[in-house]
Amino acid sequence: MPLVPMRQLLDEAAAKGYGVGAFNVNNMEQIQAIMEAAKETASPVIVQASRGARKYTNDRFLYHLMMAAAELYPEISIVLHQDHGNSPETCKSAIEMGFTSVMMDGSLMPDGKTPSTFEYNVKVTSEVVKMAHDKGVSVEGELGCLGGIEDGHGTGGSGQEHLTDPDQAVEFVERTGVDALAVAIGTSHGAYKFSKKPDKSVLAMDRILEIHKRLPNCHLVMHGSSSVPKELQDLVNKYGGKIKPTFGVPIEEIQIGIKNGVRKINVDTDCRLAITGAIRQVFAESPEKFDPREYLGPAREAMKKVVSERMKAFGQAGHAGDFKPMSLEDMKKFYKKR
Repeated sequence: MPLVPMRQLLDEAAAKGYGVGAFNVNNMEQIQAIMEAAKETASPVIVQASRGARKYTNDRFLYHLMMAAAELYPEISIVLHQDHGNSPETCKSAIEMGFTSVMMDGSLMPDGKTPSTFEYNVKVTSEVVKMAHDKGVSVEGELGCLGGIEDGHGTGGSGQEHLTDPDQAVEFVERTGVDALAVAIGTSHGAYKFSKKPDKSVLAMDRILEIHKRLPNCHLVMHGSSSVPKELQDLVNKYGGKIKPTFGVPIEEIQIGIKNGVRKINVDTDCRLAITGAIRQVFAESPEKFDPREYLGPAREAMKKVVSERMKAFGQAGHAGDFKPMSLEDMKKFYKKR
């Protein structure tokens, strides 16, 4: 099965009221963990790569690893998504490489750190929408800015500084034609999102409800949505790590979002913690081991467990065979009719 456009997955999720996890990858073991979880739970899936991941893996390695995933798991609909594209050029290179979905994050300037203007965001996102839709590729935009810095992307703040304005969201979607909109509701990239379990004063879920009311047909995206479970922090720290106490986005809050238009949920930190905890445990308990398979194997299994749990929690489990996957050529025709 070829890779499929993200628009189809999100349309299907909206029709049936579930969310789809988007999991970041950097290497073969992470892709294998995601695909095994998708097979185990019969879930459609979004696999995404940041600019940092593309540089680390190398585009051609990444592309062929994804082709292997599509070949080995023909029953699973897979999207390959560019996470946080910082410029039209980055998105263009992803489209040319075979990505079926791209994010143009025009909320920040090309340095990935400086907040941009609304008009700049509209301009670059519209440019990418035209370029991508001509190829059948889906586009995610972002309005408002997340805090934290991950893979060189983010404002570095707490996430409270640049929340999405609902009025601007309506204008942005109308003017750009994006397939999905990432909204800033107070979350941050990385592990250190909140110093206590988040409440309404720091996690603005009401923004999602308000934006969904005004844009009922737009697919919303939650970034920075790892839950950062205490047990994963504890495992890392038990075997020599130094993760400071921190709180992520509770799964029950994500589920509220899913009931109110959120269709794509980005998860990365939870997977990183699971991998690191498993590797540290092997190194601590079996210091004589040096074969990479003996620590990367448990790491892959630990990430698979996390991804499987999220797929069930988001409601995508069991939906892999609900629909006939569309090709990019099919999606090109869909966009031309609009």
